[in-house]
Amino acid sequence: MKPANDTFLRALLRQPTEYTPLWLMRQAGRYLPEYNATRKRAGSFLGLAKSPAYATEVTLQPIERYPLDAAILFSDILTVPDAMGLGLYFAEGEGPKFERPIRTEDDVAKLAAPDPELSLTYVLDGVREIRKALQGRIPLIGFSGSPYTLACYMVEGGGSDDFRKIKTMLYARPDLLHRILAVNARAVADYLNAQILAGAQAVMIFDTWGGSLADGAYQAFSLEYMRQVVSQLRREHDGVRIPSIVFTKGGGLWLEQIADTGCDAVGLDWTVNLGQARARIGSRCALQGNLDPMTLFGGDAAIRSEVARVLDSFGSPRRADGTWDGHVFNLGHGISQFTPPEAVTTLVDAVHSHSRRQRG
Repeated sequence: MKPANDTFLRALLRQPTEYTPLWLMRQAGRYLPEYNATRKRAGSFLGLAKSPAYATEVTLQPIERYPLDAAILFSDILTVPDAMGLGLYFAEGEGPKFERPIRTEDDVAKLAAPDPELSLTYVLDGVREIRKALQGRIPLIGFSGSPYTLACYMVEGGGSDDFRKIKTMLYARPDLLHRILAVNARAVADYLNAQILAGAQAVMIFDTWGGSLADGAYQAFSLEYMRQVVSQLRREHDGVRIPSIVFTKGGGLWLEQIADTGCDAVGLDWTVNLGQARARIGSRCALQGNLDPMTLFGGDAAIRSEVARVLDSFGSPRRADGTWDGHVFNLGHGISQFTPPEAVTTLVDAVHSHSRRQRG
């Protein structure tokens, strides 16, 4: 059943919309006081993410506060390697870590894609609860990290400044990295398909670290495995089309190649000119993006000015021949935890009002 407000889904499928729809990466997060209160009750980030009830509560918090056009499942990209037995934990002030990183040939040989119905039940239960709580108002987005981005954390054992361990493997033992990525691609496809069956109405692949790769390495170690994932995704569920979005942070060089993965939309970071991206990709797929998240610290006038600049760069989504190019407004990456909540009120109003004026 389609949501009451399906503007986001129509934009992804390049169908006519009355205005440009909007959601924000990391929209349920630490910039919201209500999120911080819930997280405190949960006791930890993992306590929050692994509870369907808490995940539902925080997913809905920005929806209750702002007239956003989509909700995104509250979870973490590292749920998949955690389900593979790597032992995810969060060190205070240091971010996510793994107790058992993948370093040796033996580690790689033991790696297997988890069954999401068995080891990621809490995520799928969260999807079901969120869909029920949304009551058909707006669509729900499911997501996963990309195979390469997951591999970065799995090999490094956590975040990294230089990706020395995974790049050493890439150049010294590419066979091992390809084996990890093949397992990850299977795991990500299974995970996203399970989210779709549980109720996700669109899915997004976050390739956060693909942009750290050299040209050539990006195609071989990141893009190819995202293409494999997209090719395995369910395109329909219950007779309804399920769009997919692929986002490589720092991937502006490769937009045409990302569009050729078969996804329905390419996500853009803030370094890309939106109008030029539209010209490059043409009518192959929709675009999502791409306001600099730091714009939200500039005050109301700056926010409205930058929103107008982004929307005007894309231009009217209606082509001269009457067909439509899809655009979903978003930030070029996740919203900062220090963002004033009232700045998002201005942002949402500016996007909706300016894009309505664009359509006359």
